[in-house]
Amino acid sequence: MKKNLMAIVIMAACAVLSYGQTAAEYVTMGDEAYAQFDDQKALNDYLEALKLEPDNYQALWKASRAYIDVADLIKPNTKDEKNRQMQMYADAVTCARKAAAADPNDTWGHFYISAAMGKRLLLQGKKEQIAGSKTVKAEIDKAIELDPNNDLAWHALGRWQRRMAEIGGAKRVFGSILYGSIPKGSFEESEKALQKAVELNPTYINHHLELGKTYVSLKKYDLARAEFEKCLELPVTTSKDEMLKGEAETELAAIKGKN
Repeated sequence: MKKNLMAIVIMAACAVLSYGQTAAEYVTMGDEAYAQFDDQKALNDYLEALKLEPDNYQALWKASRAYIDVADLIKPNTKDEKNRQMQMYADAVTCARKAAAADPNDTWGHFYISAAMGKRLLLQGKKEQIAGSKTVKAEIDKAIELDPNNDLAWHALGRWQRRMAEIGGAKRVFGSILYGSIPKGSFEESEKALQKAVELNPTYINHHLELGKTYVSLKKYDLARAEFEKCLELPVTTSKDEMLKGEAETELAAIKGKN
């Protein structure tokens, strides 16, 4: 009888504690889940925080980040999976825009607008990609202006510069006729931005991976090899790092024998 009574008391206490959680506590729970690479639980916790405080800046930009991380790991092999991935990127854009509105003077809302938009645009047509690329660049620039030490924003700038530089010659002229002016990019500017990202955060695998890709574009194969090998040496620090290490191995194989 005493055991049963004790069990009821404990359950009641847990229920009260759970019911009484604040938005800040949910954000903390989300942060803890994120640190353990449980992106889905992190997202759930941030969304719970937003139910309590819809304009909570920390919950908004972190929910955007979590939407992106969960969506990135979806393998879009079916129409339903493709739609789910697209919707998650769209939700990430929405959360990031709300974050930037809640605190327009902090870097992360602007950065995650650029990140979420960039991911979503890759699943859309050329016209949408070209039109959206200008907004993506503006948000990256704003994120860097607000925090010059935001290594992820420098990373995004490096990728943007390379992607725009890859559209060259006749393809650029033809694309401009069909879709309007195409922003110009530079492999050299991509290199500088990604080197800055590595300088700010040398243990982040994806910085080295993207810098390696830019070196390949510049035909600096020895430098590219060193970056891809660095990806394989570094410890895992995010939920996507094992996937990125696999990508680095593929890149190494592709430039084997090139000087």
